[in-house]
Amino acid sequence: MAAAARRAASLLPLLLSSPSRARLPHRQALTLTPPLLRPHRLYSRSPKPSSSAAFSASASASNGAPAGRARELHLYNTKSRRKELFQPRVPGGEVGMYVCGVTPYDDSHIGHARAYVAFDVLYRYLRYSDHKVRYVRNFTDIDDKIIARANQLGEDPFSLSKRYSDDFLSDMANLHCLPPSVEPRVSDHIDQIINMIKQILHNGCAYAIGGDVYFSVENFPEYGELSGRKLDDNRAGERVAVDERKKNPADFALWKSAKDGEPCWDSPWGPGRPGWHIECSAMSAHYLGHSFDIHGGGEDLIFPHHENEIAQSRAACCDSSINYWIHNGFVNVNSQKMSKSLGNFVTIRKVTELYHPLALRMFLLGTHYRSLINYTIEQLNVASDRLYYTYQTLQDCEESCQQHQSKAGDPLPVNTTNCIQKLHDEFETSMSDDLHTSVALAAISEPLKVMNDLLHTRKGKKQEKRLESLSAMEEKIRMVLSVLGLLPSSYYEALQQLREKALIRASMTEEQVLQKIEERTSARKAKQYEKSDEIRKELAAVGLALMDGPDGTTWRPSVPLSEQGVVARFIYWSNRS
Repeated sequence: MAAAARRAASLLPLLLSSPSRARLPHRQALTLTPPLLRPHRLYSRSPKPSSSAAFSASASASNGAPAGRARELHLYNTKSRRKELFQPRVPGGEVGMYVCGVTPYDDSHIGHARAYVAFDVLYRYLRYSDHKVRYVRNFTDIDDKIIARANQLGEDPFSLSKRYSDDFLSDMANLHCLPPSVEPRVSDHIDQIINMIKQILHNGCAYAIGGDVYFSVENFPEYGELSGRKLDDNRAGERVAVDERKKNPADFALWKSAKDGEPCWDSPWGPGRPGWHIECSAMSAHYLGHSFDIHGGGEDLIFPHHENEIAQSRAACCDSSINYWIHNGFVNVNSQKMSKSLGNFVTIRKVTELYHPLALRMFLLGTHYRSLINYTIEQLNVASDRLYYTYQTLQDCEESCQQHQSKAGDPLPVNTTNCIQKLHDEFETSMSDDLHTSVALAAISEPLKVMNDLLHTRKGKKQEKRLESLSAMEEKIRMVLSVLGLLPSSYYEALQQLREKALIRASMTEEQVLQKIEERTSARKAKQYEKSDEIRKELAAVGLALMDGPDGTTWRPSVPLSEQGVVARFIYWSNRS
């Protein structure tokens, strides 16, 4: 039964992935695990080189991965509406990346998780490709929504935004999103915002009325080039404020005059606060310059936010230019748009009460970042099961190799080097093609199956250089997981956390499960096989699978019995293809 379960689980890494499996040769790579996520080593291994070039050279002799340059990265540019070769503005210099951050007035939701996991992967892959990156992600800590929520709760707006900002950062850390280089807040950059507005006014692209300042879209002929919209599409009341004083209904606020009870700052136009769009133009210019490499955010920001950013930035500095506009797709919940009005608004914290945060990350990475993703409990269960299988295999590998010290220069069996080479090729090919994380995840399925054969089958245990092969494959999978942000500090700890979450979902304690196992064991000894099956099915129904082995019966988290038809159908069609 245990072997059958492993075979079924080995197919789970494909469930959330694209069927496309392109393959081209590529180099070995550097693991980029941040200090707080540094893997816990259970056995001796020579230290990793500090640069990817050195790692490529040393690795090629041991595991078959070729030395050489990384595959060229292509990214889909919203502005050009096509995939383009990524070429840094300054060759060999620092890549500048700005991603629009949250407006912290409530708990962060899975749409936020989708966006910031996607750009975390881009950040990691750029670093993996030996780029230095300055990553800026802001907090909009003063906004109409924050003010309204603070008034509702009777709380200071800055206190409320600080509280939700801290919660957001905690959520991001749990999802293994690396901290950006800079995380500026609007309230700390009022001077930069005022100076940019003054420059836009000086250049004739804005006008002041009664303490408010508006951008004049008619004075910026290129308006609409990002979104493809025409000025006639921007009717008042549809994403633009209704104000009869505006020269054009599509004109938008750069500065809002103060209202009673709202935070405000002094300005040349009187007390007030910034409009939404100007903040990102001012902060990106302050930290990255008027021209930089990548600007990112959700698809919903293309218009009006990013369209307005382009207009403001160019109106303030005619040389302003951003090379790549990158946007992630939307999140649906059970095939419906997520919204509070529909009652299907899902926060990150609500998910992670029942599931490991990396199961949510695994689920998100199972769909290409630009595609619509449909959140369902069934798919999250599959992702959680897939994660458990991956970590269990790697944990078994560590335990087997704990006391093993491989000899430098010893060649690995050809089938091992071929397996590692194939994983390397598929990983870099998929990631360099606009970050196809689903294909990269699918690529680890075959090596995990090979590792399980080496660990648990009679034939595998007899293979030449078995432990060396296991160690080399674990190292390569570790690299892939690190770049994808799925590498835990300890496989053992992650497995324990996954088990704890499974027990919470099942509304059971470990002691209750062990009691059920004892009852089933007694029933089997008494040849009460019907009762034995009932206990097994009872636990399977709540996502707890029993595993019978030579040393007795254990349990592991699994996809609940009622949802296993999803897996069965997938296996059936996979075998037919």
